[in-house]
Amino acid sequence: MYQYNLPVIDLSSLSSPNVDPTGNTVIAEQLGKAFENEGFAYLINVPLSFSHKKIFDQASQFFQLPEAEKLRLAKRTFERNNLNTYRGFFPVQTGSDNLKEGFEVGPSELLIPQGRAKGVIDLSEANVWPAESLNPGFRERSEKLHAELQQLSSVLLSLLAMALGKAPSFFDHYLEGSVSTLRYLHYPAIVPPSPQQELCCTPHTDSGILTLLHQDVTGGLEVLSPDGHWIAAPYVPGSVVVNIGDLMAQVSGGRFRATQHRVRSTPGKERYSVPFFFEPGVDCVIQSVDRDSKAFAYEEHVLSKMRGWVEFQDVEKSCGVFEQVEVLQPVMV
Repeated sequence: MYQYNLPVIDLSSLSSPNVDPTGNTVIAEQLGKAFENEGFAYLINVPLSFSHKKIFDQASQFFQLPEAEKLRLAKRTFERNNLNTYRGFFPVQTGSDNLKEGFEVGPSELLIPQGRAKGVIDLSEANVWPAESLNPGFRERSEKLHAELQQLSSVLLSLLAMALGKAPSFFDHYLEGSVSTLRYLHYPAIVPPSPQQELCCTPHTDSGILTLLHQDVTGGLEVLSPDGHWIAAPYVPGSVVVNIGDLMAQVSGGRFRATQHRVRSTPGKERYSVPFFFEPGVDCVIQSVDRDSKAFAYEEHVLSKMRGWVEFQDVEKSCGVFEQVEVLQPVMV
């Protein structure tokens, strides 16, 4: 494997109870440099109350639930009688190279603008939860983890604004009605006689703004380096991997890069990862910091991306979801 080390950024200064983003110019510069070059970095001394063990115990406990209970929470793509379309469980897609099952959680409380019509895919729908008797405390812990990662994302956004030469408050409107997603992922072990696959998640870029990833000791994450080599991004104790998505690269005016990444299978070993995808509000107006492109609503962007997501494959055949989605028109500002 070609050797290339991803940057490591220390966030210990953010642990102050009164965080002042304007005083963190060093971190802002480090983040800006990382996203201009690699598109990925490790964050250490992250201001979270959850240890890696607690996070992966939560993931493991969920995926050990009876299959019937998980399917009760499945998205309508997989269970036609279920109402949830954006939040909830998705099973392993047999016959694909994306060998993972997942469970997605949104904000615990979300204020929907009065009179706003809901589409067939409702990006702001309520969460679904396993029975408390089967997984005690899972909902409370998940809601707390989501809230802490949302708060960290808000601080990182202010630092990214600074890195782009803007005021720390430049992205504050992204936080209004934010529909960020916490995703628990489980990659089951591939054992004989099943044929071993090289990849359990194929090369892709993230579609949105910002991703915060907890990965377990199994590793397997690989990132495409600036000079075109696949490099390992192994587990670093206590760290969170951060990267930006296509939308943030666009918002940055091309200064930041969304980087291709993939997950290599580890024979005979299962893998857990827990990414948090920061998402603006569905009606949030998105435009380049240079204001040299058309503005559009976040909902338009994410719905256009869904056709390529593994948990929405064959969605039109299963329930005709996209047939009824009205794509929003660009917003002129």
